[in-house]
Amino acid sequence: MSTPVTVRRDLSQPMRHIVHVRNHIISTDVTPAEGGLDAGPSPHDLYDSALSACKALTVLWYANRKNIPVVDVQVTTQRDDSEERKGVYRLAATLHLTGELTDAQREELLGVAQKCPIHKLMTAVTTEVTTQLA
Repeated sequence: MSTPVTVRRDLSQPMRHIVHVRNHIISTDVTPAEGGLDAGPSPHDLYDSALSACKALTVLWYANRKNIPVVDVQVTTQRDDSEERKGVYRLAATLHLTGELTDAQREELLGVAQKCPIHKLMTAVTTEVTTQLA
C-alpha cells in the first residue's frame, strides 16, 4: 500500500482544500462560478496534470536510460469535457521535445509517452473506488 493522500479544508476560504502527499502540499479549489476563489487547480485540473506529468517524466526517464539526447520535455494537455456527463472525457496531449533528435527517436519517444503508467490507468485499467465514513 502507498502512503495515503489526505485532503483537509482551508477554513479561511469558501471552498479551498489542501492536499497532503507525503511531504508535499497542493492547494485545490474551484472557480468563482462554482463557489470558490480559484485559489488552486480544480480536481479536474489535477487529474489532467497527472497525465501530463507522467508523460513528461516517463519520456525523460526512458531517454536517459537509452541515451537519447533530449534536452527538454514539455507536455501540453487540452481537456474536452463537453460530453463528460455522457461518459466521454477527452484529453489531447501534445509532446514538445528539444534536443538533437532524429525523426525515429522522436517517434520512439512519442510511443513511450503513449504508454506512461497514468495513461494506462486512465484507459486500460479498471479502477475501483470505495468511500466510507470515518
